[in-house]
Amino acid sequence: KLNVGVDTVQHGVEGLTYLLTESSKLMISEIDFQDSIHVLGFSDELNKLLLQLYLDNRKEIRSVLSELAPKLPSYHSLEWRLDVQLASRSLRQQIKPAVTLKLHLNQNEDRTAQVLQTDPSTLLHLIQQLEQALGEMKTNHCRRIVRNMK
Repeated sequence: KLNVGVDTVQHGVEGLTYLLTESSKLMISEIDFQDSIHVLGFSDELNKLLLQLYLDNRKEIRSVLSELAPKLPSYHSLEWRLDVQLASRSLRQQIKPAVTLKLHLNQNEDRTAQVLQTDPSTLLHLIQQLEQALGEMKTNHCRRIVRNMK
């Protein structure tokens, strides 16, 4: 009926879906939405229709997206233990340290535990990487991204 190819229709629907979901995720204002679609070169009538479609459906889109979001486990507590092997039958003098961590997590009212074991040098490297990631969160770029995600 449209006298266009299947690929054209599919790409149009995917583009419209992407536009509406991303705009709803960011909860952009009417003016920002109009600015976003203005650069696409559509007619004023079509821009008004897209704006009305966005305004009518953004709450419903956000609720569907929140239901589809994965429910990730959250931190509850951590237990740790340092084990050091000082000698064995074959080696009289050796030092072999190991750090054992028991991570307690909450997920959907259920508590689970994950047991991890590593050597101190790997643990120090992990700590450095996590501290670097926390430092990145303090940059202006990351703050803007987090602010726009809310």
